[in-house]
Amino acid sequence: MAHIIERVEAHYEAREVPFGKVYEWHPACVALECECGEKLILTATSTITTCGRCGADLSIFSRDMKEREGRLPDELTHPWFHDAQVREQQRLRDEAAYPKGSAWRYDNISADAG
Repeated sequence: MAHIIERVEAHYEAREVPFGKVYEWHPACVALECECGEKLILTATSTITTCGRCGADLSIFSRDMKEREGRLPDELTHPWFHDAQVREQQRLRDEAAYPKGSAWRYDNISADAG
């Protein structure tokens, strides 16, 4: 059998870009070391099911990752929904803190500044 060296859960990485955010998916992966000393990295979509050196069955690790990805919370699988809710809550707090006409309030980007 093999033992796990490192496990990385599936996740999105969010990156700020002009006028928005980009979300990049990173599938779960696991770094393994087989009893024979062979080191492998598997993902949930890996086609490797056996150790290339000794033939040990590694399919349980892929199945485990697929099962885990199927049970991920919505905050991890759809972070943009939750980001939008947080931004809306922040907008409401900002509007309450800075009344209309305040220099600190963001009202309209198309308004004439002149």
